[in-house]
Amino acid sequence: MPVVRVTDPTDPALADYTRLTDVALRAKHEPAKGLYIAESSTVIRRALAAGHRPRSLLMAERWLPDLADLLAEAGAGPEGEVPVYLGAPEVLEAITGFHLHRGALAAMHRPALADVGTLLAAARGGAGARRVAVLEDIVDHTNVGAIFRSAAALGVDAVLVSPRCADPLYRRSVRVSMGTVFQVPWTRLDTWPGGLADLHALGFTVAALTLSDDAVTLDALVGPPSGAPARLALVLGAEGDGLSRGAVAAADVLVRIPMAGGVDSLNVAAASAVAFWATRVAQAAGVMPRGVRAVG
Repeated sequence: MPVVRVTDPTDPALADYTRLTDVALRAKHEPAKGLYIAESSTVIRRALAAGHRPRSLLMAERWLPDLADLLAEAGAGPEGEVPVYLGAPEVLEAITGFHLHRGALAAMHRPALADVGTLLAAARGGAGARRVAVLEDIVDHTNVGAIFRSAAALGVDAVLVSPRCADPLYRRSVRVSMGTVFQVPWTRLDTWPGGLADLHALGFTVAALTLSDDAVTLDALVGPPSGAPARLALVLGAEGDGLSRGAVAAADVLVRIPMAGGVDSLNVAAASAVAFWATRVAQAAGVMPRGVRAVG
């Protein structure tokens, strides 16, 4: 497929890239068409490394020489089968709604999601997941991306998202995560909060992060005498209301992060990083015996 130079922002061939700033449209449109948008050469490379297949690429012509190796890796351009659309900066901005300054965009085929049991069993090279993050109805794509980045950096084995949680493969989530959404295994739960029962069945202790008065501190969850549970699922709630009553009721233990300075809570992305770090330290120290603590 040759390189295609485009001058008309309304060209039907560019339909995958139009109106990218319309969150409501893209959130509905992308899953239905089985695609997502990867922005920047770094993110595209990580998507390719994860085995994802590009449908096309869009970039300014000046990036063509610098990204020749990326195009070759993607099977794109004159020597490949994947089309590369080139346009002047003003044409690209008319197509996407923003100034494209990160090299390229790629429309990627969306991979099929694994079921929960298969995903968790395959984690850690087939040894099975020990720590997972569960996201309930987090609608801010920036927070979703930031949580994935922390999960990748701090060794969380998998991320599970509720049916109404924002799409981790939405363009902004992917960008904020720096492509780590391709690195951390994830899937979507079919039911909520019923999906937490599947984690119980797989031997996970479900820990709900909440500001409840009867919550134990994160220090108590991972500290002596028993240490953190051997298989731990950390449940994080939406930015405004926090976890739902159903999620709290389904948890084995309620957990809070100790606060100082008159601050009552952290942004959910910041809270996730703290929780991932604390449980990582416990895991690294080898103090991860089974230790279920009942709610209440």
